Amino acid sequence: MGKNFVYSFVLLLALTGCQSNFYSEKDFLSVNKVDAHMHLFTGRTIFVEQAIKDNFRLLTINVDLGDSTGIKDQLKYSLMAVKKYPDRIFYAPTFYFDTAGWDHEGWSNKVIEQLRRSISPGAVSVKFWKNIGMTVKDRNGNFIMVDNPKLDPVIDFIIKNNLPVTGHLGEPKNCWLPLDKMTVNADSSYFAANPQYHMFLHPEYPSYEAQIDARDNMLEKHPELQFIGCHLGSLEWSVDELAKRLDKFPNMSVDLAERIVHFQYQSVKDYEKVRNFCIKYQDRILYGTDIIDDGRRKPDEMTEHIHNTWSADWRYFTADKEMTSKAFKGKFKSLHLPKEVVNKIFSDNAERCYKLAVK
Repeated sequence: MGKNFVYSFVLLLALTGCQSNFYSEKDFLSVNKVDAHMHLFTGRTIFVEQAIKDNFRLLTINVDLGDSTGIKDQLKYSLMAVKKYPDRIFYAPTFYFDTAGWDHEGWSNKVIEQLRRSISPGAVSVKFWKNIGMTVKDRNGNFIMVDNPKLDPVIDFIIKNNLPVTGHLGEPKNCWLPLDKMTVNADSSYFAANPQYHMFLHPEYPSYEAQIDARDNMLEKHPELQFIGCHLGSLEWSVDELAKRLDKFPNMSVDLAERIVHFQYQSVKDYEKVRNFCIKYQDRILYGTDIIDDGRRKPDEMTEHIHNTWSADWRYFTADKEMTSKAFKGKFKSLHLPKEVVNKIFSDNAERCYKLAVK
């Protein structure tokens, strides 16, 4: 009886030790987390209030939607939130891409001055958006790509200010496919609603490969630049291709915003590959959602959407169970990553890459 008791006790300790290396769903509220890619396009603060409840810090990213007034409004909302919640929310300013002035001398200096005025306490990065490469053109009608030499002084200014670039450059590879050929319906529904960005309909626009090549060329020209590739660096379709870029560019990281579903889709065929990728590149992946609050959704609907997204994503990375998604057919396993990896993805990497001043 004594030996059996000792054996059982040792076994219990071993099992408890193994379990302690992993989080569970009930740990969600107790763990510090960062949503490193969201958008606050309103003066209301329900997003931040929900973040406090769910133990999140936030990075709101400003976007150049082709409207200089809109950029000023985004900056205003960011600064208001940072002032009210200085340890809870941070922001990434952007700049208005003035195509009318592109061909004139001094374009880069004007952009640098815009950024100089936009960078204040709480600013932790500068956003480059997909309009670079997909919509902005010079006077001859040529698309302006992110590796254009005229952008080099702007990037050098960002580097000198010890800030990274947060870059949404290109789109998911599905963007170049017909709607019925896309792998996940999150993409097909978006491009159905936004045909101006559905590149299958615009063969005259730069190809997917041209987008990725321009981004890679930019990184080769600026090896010292800290770069966070939004949406898995637009290489969401293949962890193998993404791994090649992370190996080639040691100062490149990626966020997960709106692309976790692509990990799940790949998991249906090769769960171990996706899980091993997350473990191998655990220092290079940042959690983010791309959730937008523009004030139009009812407060209770907005907070429910935020909380449900965060908690569902937490389950995917921490749980050990079979799951399904509305985005595609097939079953997949949650990743059940060790605590150390989860901590890096959900907080540590964002704090390091963006130098977040957290208490």
